[in-house]
Amino acid sequence: MGTRTVLHEADISRALTRISHEIIESHRGVDGLVLLGIPTRGVTLARRIGALITEISGTTVPVGSLDVTMFRDDLASQPTRSPRPTEIPSGGVDGKTVVLVDDVLFSGRSIRAALDALQVVGRPAAVRLAILVDRGHRELPIRPDFIGKNLPSARDERVHVRLTENDGTEEVTIES
Repeated sequence: MGTRTVLHEADISRALTRISHEIIESHRGVDGLVLLGIPTRGVTLARRIGALITEISGTTVPVGSLDVTMFRDDLASQPTRSPRPTEIPSGGVDGKTVVLVDDVLFSGRSIRAALDALQVVGRPAAVRLAILVDRGHRELPIRPDFIGKNLPSARDERVHVRLTENDGTEEVTIES
């Protein structure tokens, strides 16, 4: 069983800068854009992308968080999850383009839960998905719009995203 680092701090920074540029370009600016991170590390990534978009465009983009805990389909098998706060920016999401941000896309079940949670919060004009690491193995027809790194992996491998704000270190590792 071994662990190898697949993204270092500079790689993560580059990926987030690229994602930020792609979001601005695909949205043709930042008006009507809202970023919602999925706890835990998705919130950190959403804040970073929001700061980068502000730096690039000169306009602040609202950033919030969307807890998906109660919308997950695995609560019966993993009942120990504790909900995190949902923080919707003051302008809400109605009629806006919402970019959901998460660290790793695997089966797609967290994103499905996020789409369900988003329905409770409001009715966006469009929903996009930004992911730092797409590792494949989708169980649902969900595809990210913005990807930091495609990382093909075996189903039994584990991908760990560590961010300075959450973990005191900055890297993405894969454990076999």
